[in-house]
Parts: sequence; C-alpha cells; structure tokens
Amino acid sequence: MKKWLNVSVSPPGLILIGNDDKRPVLQLLWMLSNSTFKKMAPKAIKEIRKFALKAMGTKDVRVDVKLNKHIWSKGIRSVPRRVRVRIARKRNEDEDAKEELYSLVTVAEIPAEGLSGLGTKVIEEAD
Repeated sequence: MKKWLNVSVSPPGLILIGNDDKRPVLQLLWMLSNSTFKKMAPKAIKEIRKFALKAMGTKDVRVDVKLNKHIWSKGIRSVPRRVRVRIARKRNEDEDAKEELYSLVTVAEIPAEGLSGLGTKVIEEAD
C-alpha cells in the first residue's frame, strides 16, 4: 500500500464563505485506501464526519440525507471518488443541547465540467 495516500493535507478546491461555510472537494479515494471493499460506504460517512469535526471545530456533526444517498448511490463498495460538500456551522436551537453549535454537511452543486481541476476560491460577500 502506498503510504503517500494517507497524508493529511488540506483538500484541493476549498472554498471559504465567511466564517461559517466551507465547500471542500473531499478525495474519498484517499480516505478509503485501506478499507475492506464491503465497508467503503459506512467508512466514507465516518471520514466525512471526521473531516467536518476537524474543519469546523464542532463535536455535533449532522450528515444530510441527500449526501448519504449520494455516497450510497453506487452501492456499498463503489463510493464516488470525489464529492463536493458544503459544511455549515449553525447555532443549536434546542434548549437542553450539550453543544451550542453544530455542523451540517450537505452535497454542494457539482459543476458541469466535473470536479477535477478545481482550485481554491474565496468568495467575498456582496454588501
């Protein structure tokens, strides 16, 4: 197994929107390189959760149903190689919640030309 696949580097295509939104392209192929092929989709969800926890700093990470369906769309073994997600940090409205903030991970729009070659972009909000 190639060890250079497991290095933790910031993912290419990271888009920053203010302080509360990020839209990275996650390289699931790298994250799942040492997995058994019958455990690929569950491990992909766990790796997405782990990335969101590290990127946003919230322990409460919620994965959207559409993202879950996108990961499982090709079955348990054949997960997509790359996926563009939107990680949003939101305030928890539940009164007796342990955490004040939570992260919501959803599927972001995918450009027509595909995900390869996306660079880092910073989107400035128009006033």
